[in-house]
Amino acid sequence: METLALRPLRTTPGMLSLASLALAIAMEGLTCGLRFAAHLQSTRDTAALARWTHGIRIHHGYVGLALLVLAVLAHLPRPWKQVVLVLGAALVLSDLAHHVLVLWPITGSPSFDLRYPAS
Repeated sequence: METLALRPLRTTPGMLSLASLALAIAMEGLTCGLRFAAHLQSTRDTAALARWTHGIRIHHGYVGLALLVLAVLAHLPRPWKQVVLVLGAALVLSDLAHHVLVLWPITGSPSFDLRYPAS
């Protein structure tokens, strides 16, 4: 009787790119859905978050860049490195899409400021 051996999934850069894109689309859909459901259309509307971050805007794209650097520099096992790469790329893509395709048309600026505007 032959035993079935489980082999790890072989991933290609194309598969990782598609996974990042799919995750970025899902994150952007959630971001837009929550933002517009709460009627938060401009940076001034979201400035209430400043009290929890001491006035610093934490863009998820910057978190994604930090994850991409971590994936490149840290000695992570291959599956974890791929997860961190996909998540980091998705965060960067989602943030860029949000600022360029959503905020820029609404507010007239891509709004990459590192601090919230004075309310």
